[in-house]
Amino acid sequence: MDIKHYMQNLGIQARAASREMAKASTRTKNLALRTIAAAIRREQATLLAANQADLAAAKANGLEAAMLDRLSLSEKSIATMAEGLEQIAALADPIGEMSDFKYRPSGIQVGRMRVPLGVIGIIYEARPNVTADAAGLCIKSGNAAILRGGSEAIHCNRALAALVHDGLQTAGLPRAAVQVVETTDRAAVGELITMKQYVDVIVPRGGKGLIERISNEARIPVIKHLDGNCHVYIDDAADLEKALRILENSKTQRLGTCNTAESLLVARSIAAHALPQLAAMLTTNGVEIRGCAETQGLVKQAKTASEEDYYTEYLDAIISCKVVAGLDEAIEHINRYSSQHTEAIVTENYSHARRFLREVDSSSVIVNASTRFADGFEYGLGAEIGISTDKLHARGPVGLEGLTSLKYVVLGDGEIRA
Repeated sequence: MDIKHYMQNLGIQARAASREMAKASTRTKNLALRTIAAAIRREQATLLAANQADLAAAKANGLEAAMLDRLSLSEKSIATMAEGLEQIAALADPIGEMSDFKYRPSGIQVGRMRVPLGVIGIIYEARPNVTADAAGLCIKSGNAAILRGGSEAIHCNRALAALVHDGLQTAGLPRAAVQVVETTDRAAVGELITMKQYVDVIVPRGGKGLIERISNEARIPVIKHLDGNCHVYIDDAADLEKALRILENSKTQRLGTCNTAESLLVARSIAAHALPQLAAMLTTNGVEIRGCAETQGLVKQAKTASEEDYYTEYLDAIISCKVVAGLDEAIEHINRYSSQHTEAIVTENYSHARRFLREVDSSSVIVNASTRFADGFEYGLGAEIGISTDKLHARGPVGLEGLTSLKYVVLGDGEIRA
C-alpha cells in the first residue's frame, strides 16, 4: 500500500464530508447517533467476538496488563458505549448557537457563533470504546473524523466502523464523515499528523510515548494530556470513612486509566490515626506503597519512595505516599509533581475545600469524591474525545463544546464605517 496516497485520499474525503456535516440538521445527526447506538446493542455478540480476537492476539504478543485492561470489552462496557451515544443525541446541539450580542455605537450588533472545527484526526491505543465515543462526538458537533486506532484493537475497530457507517447512511450523511484507517502501518500516523491542508486538529489518546511523539512531530494543533499522575489529599478535617471509600475507588477500581489515583497525601495531624487504616485497605487490595520517611514509620510494609516516584503515573498496583504538614504543603506538592490531570481533596472544612479548588492547577479538581469521575461520560458530556491538560482552547474532558470554535458575526442594517 502507498501510505501517503492512501492517507491523502482519506483527507480529501474527510474535508468534503466535513462541509456536509457542518450544515447537517440536529435531527439528522441525532438520527445517525441513535441508529448507531441501537446497532451496537444489537451487535453485542459480534463486538465481543471481535474483541476476543484482539485480546488473544494481544496476549500472544505479550501486551502489558494495563493495556489489556484498556483493550477489554464487556457487556457492560458495550452498553455504556451505546448509552454514551444516546446521551450525546440528547444534548443540545452547539452548532449555530449565537451569543454575546452587543450594540456598537455605529449601530451594528456584534456577537459570536459556534461552529465545527472541521476535520479531527484521532490517534489512540487499545480502548475500542474510543471509536464509538469519538465518532459520536464528531457527528453531533458537525465535524468529520479520521480515526487511527492501534493495531491491537483492529478487529473491534473495524466492526464498530461498519456500524457507524450504516448509521450515517441511514441518516443520509456521508460515510466519509467517520473514517477508520485500515492499515496498521505506523507510517500512517506520520502522514496524518502532517496533513494540515486536510486535518484541523489532532487528538492523541494512549501512552506517554505516543503522545510525546505526536506532540513533537505534528504540524497541526494537538489536544492532549501526556499522563495522569492524579492525587488524593486526606485533609486534617477529613471524614476517615469517606477517605477510605474515595481512596479505594480512586486507586483500585481500575489500574490502567488516566484518572486512577497514583499519589496519596495525608495531613500530619491525622497521619498516625488515618494512615495505617488507609494503608491496610490498599495492601488488602494488593497495592504496593512507596512512601516518605514518616510514611514508613507508620506503615511497616511501605517501601522507600524516590523523587521520581512522586512524578510517576504507575498504571499498576503501586501508589506513592507522603505525609504533609497540611493544606499549604499538599497544594505545593501537587502543583510541583502532578501532571495537571485530576486531583481530589477529602475534607469537611469548607474553607480548605475552596482553597484547594482555587489553588490547585489541574484540569479537574474534586472535593470529597473519587478521581475516577474525571471522565466525559460521568461529567454529562455523553462521552469524551480525550482529556486535555493544556490551557488553550479546551481543558479537562473534551466533549461537544471542545470540538467547536467561535467566529464573530455582525448584524447590520445598512451601516457604513465613518
